[in-house]
Amino acid sequence: MTSRHTLDPERLGAVPAERLTAEHREAIAAFEQVRRTALFGPFVPLLWSPEVMVRTAALGEYLRERSVFPPRLSELMILIAARHWTQQYEWSLHGPIAIRAGVEPAVADAIAAGRRPAPLSDEQEIVYDFCTELLRTQGVSDATYARALAAFGERGVVEAVTITGYYSMLAMVLNVARTPPEPGGPTLGPLE
Repeated sequence: MTSRHTLDPERLGAVPAERLTAEHREAIAAFEQVRRTALFGPFVPLLWSPEVMVRTAALGEYLRERSVFPPRLSELMILIAARHWTQQYEWSLHGPIAIRAGVEPAVADAIAAGRRPAPLSDEQEIVYDFCTELLRTQGVSDATYARALAAFGERGVVEAVTITGYYSMLAMVLNVARTPPEPGGPTLGPLE
């Protein structure tokens, strides 16, 4: 098995070659066929449960490629989740992706610092309020729900929850595994 990261074997590092089963090898092949790259980031520790890794990767593929949200909004959600969990790997990978997708650097910087970004477009404001409220309170108010519903419909509400939850789950896996940030990528400092 190849991996782009050397991880602490005591903390869900790469499955050693001598412990790879047929199920592991099938999961790796399925991942590499879809993603066209070696296992990386959260998929390295997730491989310890091959079916969970495959199903997680499939959900991620849907959210990246077919979500109702354009990348400038879905990447904003990812940054919000990464900051909430202080997840260095996600931030180092998705910070630059978010900027390329149209998230303004000042918006990313404010989120990194734990501040409400300003100014935000109407859609960004709805996404920011929805995702931060969901993460902070484990739900959303009627007013926040109504704004998201009016802007994105029921499918959008479900997908906003799912993107936030998906990247929260990955953040937890990465934090438990102590996955290091991408070399040379941006990292999160302390909250202001």
